[in-house]
Amino acid sequence: MTAYFVTRHSGALDWAKAQGIDATPLSHLNPASIARGDTVIGSLPVHIAAEVTARGARYLHLSLDLPAGARGRELTAEEMARYGARLTEYRIKEADP
Repeated sequence: MTAYFVTRHSGALDWAKAQGIDATPLSHLNPASIARGDTVIGSLPVHIAAEVTARGARYLHLSLDLPAGARGRELTAEEMARYGARLTEYRIKEADP
């Protein structure tokens, strides 16, 4: 069982480290590489998160409460903490058509 943190942002990696999160950083996730029992952390598109959970892995979504002025730029770990960075587990599955 492996934990992965999917992000391209150094501030997010610094934030995770400060939280004691021990996960392999990935800038891109290939869902086919995820195995049952793995944990994936990040802010994934919903269809990718659904594939992660369908493979039997946990998905922990990184959420922030960003004001408009903080969007679209790199954040530091301290800013992430100020904006309420937190991980929430979601179990996502595609609805039957």
